[in-house]
Amino acid sequence: MSLSIFLAVLAAAFLHALWNALLRFGGSKIRAMVMLSLMEAAVGLAIALARPLPEPAAWKWVAAACLVHFAYKYFLAHAYEQGDLSRVYPIARGTAPMLVAIVTAFLALDVVRPLGYLGIGVLGLGILFMARGVFTDGESRRLLPYAFGSACATATYTLTDGLGARVAGDAAGYVGWLMVGGGLLFGLTMTLRRPKGFLTLSPARDWGMAGLGAAASYGAYAISIWAMTKAPIALVAATRETAILFAVLIGWLAFGERMTRSKAIAAVLIVAGVVLTRL
Repeated sequence: MSLSIFLAVLAAAFLHALWNALLRFGGSKIRAMVMLSLMEAAVGLAIALARPLPEPAAWKWVAAACLVHFAYKYFLAHAYEQGDLSRVYPIARGTAPMLVAIVTAFLALDVVRPLGYLGIGVLGLGILFMARGVFTDGESRRLLPYAFGSACATATYTLTDGLGARVAGDAAGYVGWLMVGGGLLFGLTMTLRRPKGFLTLSPARDWGMAGLGAAASYGAYAISIWAMTKAPIALVAATRETAILFAVLIGWLAFGERMTRSKAIAAVLIVAGVVLTRL
């Protein structure tokens, strides 16, 4: 991997951590996710209209992926309602590749080398340390089921998005329609479940944050996909996981979240475990 591609992937990792961090600004994290989703729909529509329509067989994958992304956003937003960015993000982000690696090994979908099993072990240890900190630091235990629910949804959409993009024949167009469908599904459904004025009372600053988050979300994905056409996929995937460290640092420096020795060690273990499973 060249230095320029390496720096680009680091930028993508930062952007992914950034759009998660933007959900932490303001009051309701549910409202922030709704606004982000609606802005994602606008970004996705602009992309989708500039691309060829996906193959007819791909639309069922778009529909399935929209449902999975709904679950992902629902769990993630509720997790941030209960806990810190520097606690939730590593658990949600780190558990997903561990689940994918375990399922892949169990179903014999791919050959898992000894290094991969070592990575699963290190990942599991890091996640246990991070989850243990919830109890020892007096944080809300309610964040854990939501964070793990988000991880399960992430592991699922890793599969649906990969298969759907292949069937669609155009990854950019597929992702565009996914952002449209997924963004509208979450945004409208959650808005209808909330009191009148849930969104109309939102200040322009919040919509600006949502727009920035939507742009960061797409940028993180687009850069990663581009990098995977220029460098080994495994190296790109492993480098992207520095997003966990970025999220921990943003939580500490931007939000003043408590940084303990055990949290820092757990974050490093999670990153190391993910890297080992993807090399």
